Amino acid sequence: MLTRLYNIKKACGDPKAKPSYLIDKNLESAVKFIVRKFPAVETRNNNQQLAQLQKEKPEILKNLALYYFTFVDVMEFKDHVCELLNTIDVCQVFFDITVNFDLTKNYLDLIITYATLMIMLSRIEERKAIIGLYNYAHEMTHGASDREYPRLGQMIVDYENPLKKMMEEFVPHSKSLSDALISLQMVYPRRNLSADQWRNAQLLSLISAPSTMLNPAQSDTMPCEYLSLDAMEKWIIFGFILCHGILNSDATALSLWKLALQSSSCLSLFRDEVFHIHKAVEDLFVNIRGYNKRINDIRECKEAAVSHA
Repeated sequence: MLTRLYNIKKACGDPKAKPSYLIDKNLESAVKFIVRKFPAVETRNNNQQLAQLQKEKPEILKNLALYYFTFVDVMEFKDHVCELLNTIDVCQVFFDITVNFDLTKNYLDLIITYATLMIMLSRIEERKAIIGLYNYAHEMTHGASDREYPRLGQMIVDYENPLKKMMEEFVPHSKSLSDALISLQMVYPRRNLSADQWRNAQLLSLISAPSTMLNPAQSDTMPCEYLSLDAMEKWIIFGFILCHGILNSDATALSLWKLALQSSSCLSLFRDEVFHIHKAVEDLFVNIRGYNKRINDIRECKEAAVSHA
């Protein structure tokens, strides 16, 4: 699904690959009208603006269906994720990466995938035009809007700023999410070391302790040693954005978050799509009362990340 959204974004950004209906001069006034009124559907008393659309409706339905139903699939995925998160809360599932590794990893991966999908969706500038054009063509052909359109249109409006919306959405899930993230308190700092620190601790040396070379390595958290640093940073940064309240009440959570903020200035979302961490987080927190300390933390961490880049 991420690949499909990525391909739509790239196609819409390329004049040669963009759906012709979005650049057709004859449809320009209709597209502007649809986007301006989105998600409302007004086919009556607008015959002049929508006249050209009437002629093109069969081709629009045919050629924009793949785009439209990709957005529908994202909506259905969102519905399933929300339902699953509610079930997890009701069942009071226990998350700790050092105890139930697979469950906790899959839970955090699901949240990151969900956040990434919604961010990618919000970056497709033509999403309203595509969805609106398809639905108007459907209305003119069948006499009614597509059955998924009302919910889909509302989702597009609600997730104009996806992380802000998700911050509101995750208030009831903050306990489960924060528990899963705080369980990284021993794993992430140990992995997030510089090469000099690894060398000084002789972590990569086979002969630093010759007498123990033949002894098998023992660890209670072996699967954690194979986690990528990039994955953990995504969990921590996006996770604490979504349950940001814990940053004001738990020193361990704040320490983890600041360490991740100091490590990088951007995250890879998908292929060449990136997330500029510090600016995005500051923009989200700037309008929250009592978050001046957190904003100062972000700025200090940004300076540290840039100086060590």
